[in-house]
Amino acid sequence: MPIDIKSLNYEELLAQVEAMGEKKFRGKQLYEWMHVHLARSYDEMSNIPKALKAKLEEQCSYTSLEVEDCQISAIDGTRKYLFALADGNMVESVLMHYKHGNSVCISSQVGCKMGCRFCASTLDGWLRNLTPSEMLDQIYAIQHDTGERVSNVVVMGTGEPMDNYDNIVKFIHLLSDEHGLNISQRNITVSTCGLVPRILDLAEEDLAITLALSLHASNQEKRKALMPIANTYDIHEVLDACRTYFAKTGRRVSFEYALVAGVNDGEEDARELTELIGDMNCHVNLIPVNPIKERDYVSSTHEAVLRFKMRLEKNGINVTIRREMGRDIDGACGQLRRKHLERKD
Repeated sequence: MPIDIKSLNYEELLAQVEAMGEKKFRGKQLYEWMHVHLARSYDEMSNIPKALKAKLEEQCSYTSLEVEDCQISAIDGTRKYLFALADGNMVESVLMHYKHGNSVCISSQVGCKMGCRFCASTLDGWLRNLTPSEMLDQIYAIQHDTGERVSNVVVMGTGEPMDNYDNIVKFIHLLSDEHGLNISQRNITVSTCGLVPRILDLAEEDLAITLALSLHASNQEKRKALMPIANTYDIHEVLDACRTYFAKTGRRVSFEYALVAGVNDGEEDARELTELIGDMNCHVNLIPVNPIKERDYVSSTHEAVLRFKMRLEKNGINVTIRREMGRDIDGACGQLRRKHLERKD
């Protein structure tokens, strides 16, 4: 198996270069080309000797994602990318422009096995995990394409990040490494549908990232109807893990709550949600659900969303409504990939 060179951290790369009979400083140069200059191939590395390039070509694979498709929103300039991986699989990423900087939402797996009822990512099942380099290169390829720096990264695209735990942790360290892009861990958010053991593991990693829990329901029964993971981990067990995460890291947990008309957006839901999380240092992100043709869920009305927000705020809960980005393109997770797969079929 060739070595996945872009997934090696700084120290690992220096050791690898020495093992190939080269001086350490070549490893420093290589790391800069990959993670600062965002070189798309060894050919672009002008100060790397030809003999070393030949060795690298022979012994190491170089992750460089190809843009298969890119949709640009006429409303807000949001860009939805479909990337081709080396094995022919496809993943999606989204670039969103905010006043505080550019934010990229990346995928962590090819497909997803979690089966959340309102999500297009899971409809075709799970194929494989992404490597740290494949996650990084979604960001690098977007920076390369736009010429603009990315300042915030959210791992909320296709896949369940906690189901790809070791690669996610390595990805975070690479992304925030001072020798590379050096994106602050405080500007990195990782989502989970609630894999309790992994949330507890993450609490011990000494990271400063934000944990976002896909909650989407105010009680166990409704959560089970929307999210199969709730059959394994009870809603109270998941929230206790989030409390532990906050206690260990001091980082406020964010709760993602997709509002589905007539399902989880009523007065009773707001009351139950307050009882569930009212004691926590947290933030609730309300998301009008993105309808997908394979499901019959309908997004809550703007009035219903505002009512829900006001009820939570009256109870002292910090709430925002997620700005709807790129609604005129295939904005929901997994939609662009599905469209591409259907065309191939």
